[in-house]
Amino acid sequence: MPSVPPSASSGPPLSGGPAASLRRWINVLNLSTPAGLMLARLTGCRTLPGPQKTTLVEGYPLSLPRAAAFTVGNVVFYRSSSARRIHAPDSPLLRHEIRHSSQYALLGPFFLPAYFAASALSRAFAGDPASANPFERLAGLRDGGYHPGPGRQRRRTRAPRPDRPRRLIRSR
Repeated sequence: MPSVPPSASSGPPLSGGPAASLRRWINVLNLSTPAGLMLARLTGCRTLPGPQKTTLVEGYPLSLPRAAAFTVGNVVFYRSSSARRIHAPDSPLLRHEIRHSSQYALLGPFFLPAYFAASALSRAFAGDPASANPFERLAGLRDGGYHPGPGRQRRRTRAPRPDRPRRLIRSR
């Protein structure tokens, strides 16, 4: 019986593999995962082994960032209120955060400054920090719980009104 490939929207499976091991080691070497583990320890959160060589950090207590979950290297932080979403089978939120782990592996210490700049530009052009942010779009807006809005309204050109005659431009 032929196997059916997973749909493109479902994203990578949450099981590990060679790519997950490579991402884990790159994030250890670029110091993003050690920074995430240090933040977990400083905030007194409980750590758990997660899928695809990640570490899950439960009960993040600080108010910033304002997100259900966020990632530092291969360390996925989440608030207690998001536990069911993170631990759900084939969790879209966890899949979203694991994609951010891959972004850390590609950019290393440049990820956070690039991410914050992209968020600021997205807020300026789309009215929110995620809709036009390429990092969030590549991680999957809907998987991350973002609902892309209509963005800022573009200025429309006026259509000619039928009750007013058009001005003719005469050439000399």
